[in-house]
Amino acid sequence: MTAPTTTSDAPFGRMLTAMVTPFAEDGSVDYEGVRRLAAYLVDEQRNDGLVVSGTTGESPTTSDEEKERLLRAVVETVGDRAVVVAGAGSNDTRHSVELARAAERAGAHGLLVVTPYYSKPPQEGLYRHFTAVADATGLPVMLYDIPGRAGVPIATETLLRLAAHERIVAVKDAKADLFAASQVMAGTDLVFYSGDDALNLPWLSVGAAGCVSVVGHVVGADIAAMMERYRAGDVSGALAVHRRLLPVVSGIMTQAGGAIMAKAALALLGRSAGAVRPPLAEATEPQLARLREDLIAGGVKLPDGIA
Repeated sequence: MTAPTTTSDAPFGRMLTAMVTPFAEDGSVDYEGVRRLAAYLVDEQRNDGLVVSGTTGESPTTSDEEKERLLRAVVETVGDRAVVVAGAGSNDTRHSVELARAAERAGAHGLLVVTPYYSKPPQEGLYRHFTAVADATGLPVMLYDIPGRAGVPIATETLLRLAAHERIVAVKDAKADLFAASQVMAGTDLVFYSGDDALNLPWLSVGAAGCVSVVGHVVGADIAAMMERYRAGDVSGALAVHRRLLPVVSGIMTQAGGAIMAKAALALLGRSAGAVRPPLAEATEPQLARLREDLIAGGVKLPDGIA
């Protein structure tokens, strides 16, 4: 399926959510639930892009076959009106290449490739890894720089080298070094996306195109409105939205991990995506109680009887 219209300054759209993966009661992937969630995120939460099988989608615990079926379900459901980005990262370059090629066959519009985790490769290893994946398909690539989980950052010098690759076009940044990113943006055509919901607005101020969000599961439309206000010059209006959403970001992102709390938030909205797979564990009652309070404080309307 042909990708929706994008622009060079926002090659993957602007408002993207890293989708959770809905599971059925028996722990299998709920593919109808996947379709419903994708449609909800695009049609009601104003996402113009979705990331499928990122770590928020519990990619370490889904099989390659499940990943391909997930991707096909999302592409078939919303691929005509949202950019569908497939997570293709791992700490095995050969496996990442295989995932990238499978994603291209399944109809993905782009790839998200995370820094190889745990192995802590040197910068030359990172360069070769990302280049190998980008060489494997004709799809545009968004690098995912998240040293807090991967154990190693993508250095500025490495990003400058990678920017020369015609298909490496963007970075999802969870490193939170706005100065280093500004240097990269000033010296290359790489487009940056906020990978940290707490910093979505600050990232816009230094030139980011948009965000890859987790809280977008429940407040994607609000984040889209915040970005529109900022881009229109209404900085104070954007700041007001940013501040209103702070409790939501806190409730989902600071308690038990994005996948766990995003699924818990969806359940509170009456849109259950099922449980999480081990080694993750469901949110506790105290965590759920705080999440309810934080969602309400952030202006999220819960169904009657939930609050």
